Amino acid sequence: MQFNKERKRMAFNKTFSIEGVFIGEGCTPYIIAEMSANHGNNINTAIEIIKAAKLVGANAIKIQTYTADTLTLNCQKKEFEALGAWQGQYLYDLYLDASMPWEWTPILQKVAKEMGITLFSSPFDFSSIDFLEKCNMPAYKIASPELIDLPLVRRIAQTGKPIIMSTGNATLSQINDACAVMVEENVKDLAILKCTSEYPASPKNINLATIPHLKAQFKCPVGLSDHTLGSAIPIASVALGADIIEKHFIVHREETTADSFFSATPDELKAIVDGSKMVFQAIGEIDFPIVPNKPQRSLIAIRDLEKDEPFIENENIKSLRPGGGIEPKNIENLRARKANQNIKKGTLLSWDLVGGY
Repeated sequence: MQFNKERKRMAFNKTFSIEGVFIGEGCTPYIIAEMSANHGNNINTAIEIIKAAKLVGANAIKIQTYTADTLTLNCQKKEFEALGAWQGQYLYDLYLDASMPWEWTPILQKVAKEMGITLFSSPFDFSSIDFLEKCNMPAYKIASPELIDLPLVRRIAQTGKPIIMSTGNATLSQINDACAVMVEENVKDLAILKCTSEYPASPKNINLATIPHLKAQFKCPVGLSDHTLGSAIPIASVALGADIIEKHFIVHREETTADSFFSATPDELKAIVDGSKMVFQAIGEIDFPIVPNKPQRSLIAIRDLEKDEPFIENENIKSLRPGGGIEPKNIENLRARKANQNIKKGTLLSWDLVGGY
């Protein structure tokens, strides 16, 4: 309830920019290529991912800044076992293998700047925020599980940078709580991503209808953090109002990483970039012509008629293409009326050819 009162007093921006690229209402969907673990612990692979993302038209590349110790405990109790696709591993070992060395960050920032693509990160604890602030990150992403860590959310909000926040398995109440923190910290540039925390995610569990609901609820840009296979679902999300599409990205899927099996290849990400632009253009606005702007159907003479000959449907006149003459809805007004002059076969009837009864 407190959040609703605050939201009336202080709304989020419906449009904001990250490094000069505008996101939100009236803007082409913003495409984020998520590197995640796909660097494979090789900085050259990370650089290749950045270059490939730019080449296919992504607006941004996102990295993740954490260590195994900042995310979990080195513990082999059942509660610390990974789930889903990573079942059989412990969380600590999974994150140890998937994490990116922090010292790469300035190097990757330099590459991104040279390529003309935005690079930003997801922090996972206070130390990573402090580090990323020293790197002058232009924006931050809050990952789905971290949304409920309100002290972490608050610290990210206090940076004053634009924030993109994934919802994952969060309840609406938990999203409200995180947004309330944003309001308290005077955050204006916030975007929310609908996210299904499955890897890969089944289309039947995506629920794209949530996107317009989140827009109506929070009055800010809303997008999709997509974990489905292929490009169809993220492209379709644009028709439901998605302003942002985030997709895990890998250059060579055969290079096995923790995320490679559900990540988009360059061809797939390019399809998303191009397809989302086309769908965005196709949405347009509610539009009906005041008058028909192209010929439709009309009443046409199907044989020669003589002057004073009655008009008889299907005998000497018929509703056919093209349009441009008397519309077929007027057939009742023509029945038993007569031609006021000779009419040649193929003539589109007009009222100046119609006499009385």
